[in-house]
This record gives sequence, structure tokens and C-alpha cells, in this order.
Amino acid sequence: MLREITIGQYYRADSIIHKLDPRTKIMGTILFIISLFIGRSLAAYIAAVLLLGLVIKISTVPFSFMVRGLKAVFAILVFSVVINMFFIPGTVILDFGFADISREGLQTAVLMAVRLVFLILGSSLMTLTTTPNQLTDGMEKLLSPLKRIRVPVHEIAMMMSIALRFIPILTEELDKIMKAQMARGAEYDQGNLLNKMKSLVPILVPLFLSSVRRANDLAMAMESRCYRGGEGRTKMKPLVYEKRDYISYIVVYLYLALMIMIRFNM
Repeated sequence: MLREITIGQYYRADSIIHKLDPRTKIMGTILFIISLFIGRSLAAYIAAVLLLGLVIKISTVPFSFMVRGLKAVFAILVFSVVINMFFIPGTVILDFGFADISREGLQTAVLMAVRLVFLILGSSLMTLTTTPNQLTDGMEKLLSPLKRIRVPVHEIAMMMSIALRFIPILTEELDKIMKAQMARGAEYDQGNLLNKMKSLVPILVPLFLSSVRRANDLAMAMESRCYRGGEGRTKMKPLVYEKRDYISYIVVYLYLALMIMIRFNM
């Protein structure tokens, strides 16, 4: 299950999506997520499927690899569906005695499930096609206007990039710790809930210590290289929009306009 987490990983390939400016991919992902909350009809989600499918096809990232990321949030997906299905009042279509399923609840549950799946796939596609360094540069450039009000833009972008980079590292570390504990006879699926929670202590403690040690090593490495934040720093590869980026912006804005038209006309 731990190896199914794809958010934060980078899939190396030579596609147009990989070559796009990171600012284009970040803004495209944000606008795509916004469009998911604008559209509420079947036509809107068909448009979202077509756009997402086209981008995945162009990126050359295997769809099976992207779908693996959904397994890690399957429990959250099921929980949100059940909550919306049973606790939203409306026209009852199924009566179980202790709980009812309404038409409105079922519609909301399906809507939330589709939104969550699309949101995860869209976010995963951005991180799979963009290196952490590119994400840092892109976020810093997009947030640069906030420097005028003394917001530490470079530091914020750096922290977000480090957090994304640590996701696969800590996932691999957690996998190693669990396998080591299981080799020593540890069992995580036995007993009641309290026993299962206690069995997690031998995993969480070494994982926490490993995280602190890695963070300390990273801080020492940055200090030894005289890192002093973003003030006065230059870029080896400055971000420059190219023709493909402008075309991508046009496509995304046309898609967003289509979603708005569907929302208010259907």
C-alpha cells in the first residue's frame, strides 16, 4: 500500500507536458481543480474526463501508474461516499430501517467521489511531470508579487518543495521499518483497536527519529553551502514562457469557460 503513493514522485519522460513551464502546470492544475467545483452536470464531468485523459495521454505517464495513487486514499474515498449517502436528507429511495439513502444523498456521494478522484489524478499528474526544483522555481515566481508586502516567498516555496520531496522518502522509510518489525514477529492486524494502535508505536517512533535526523542533515547541508534564503540568488535556468505554454493557457482557459457555460446553461 505504501508504494502506491504517487503524489510527490517524478516520472521521467520526454513529453510536451514534461517540457512545459512549471508555472503553466501549477496554474493549469489550480484551474482544473476550480473547474471541478464549478461543474455539477454529466456534461461538465465528460469535459473534465476528456481534458484529463488527453493530458495523461500526451504526458506518456502510464495510466496504471497514476491509478495506483488512488489506492492510498481509498478509505477516505469510501468514508466520504458513505457520509454523503446516508446523512443527506431528501427523497428516500432505499430504507434500511436504521438509515435511509436519499436521491440527493446518492447524487452528492457520486459527485464527491468523482471530484476526489479527478483532484488526486490532476495533482499527481503535476508532480509526476515536474521535478521538485522546477516546482520550487514555479511557485516562487508565481508568488513573487507578495514580496512587496514582505512575504518570505522563497522560503515558503522551498518548504513546500522539501515537503513534496520528503513524501516518497518517508514512504520508503516507513516501508522498511514495517518490514523489519514484521521480520521480528510484529503483527499489525491482530487484536482489538487498542492493540492495533499500540502496535504502531514501534513504527512511528523510529519513523519520527528518522525524519528528525534527515531534517537535521538537510539543514546542516544547506548551512555548509552558505544558504541564506532567496535574497540575491540567481537562477541557472530562468523560467521563460514558450509557445507551447501560451497554447496550454489558451486550452485551459477555453476549458474553464466551457465549464462555466455548462454550469449556467444546463
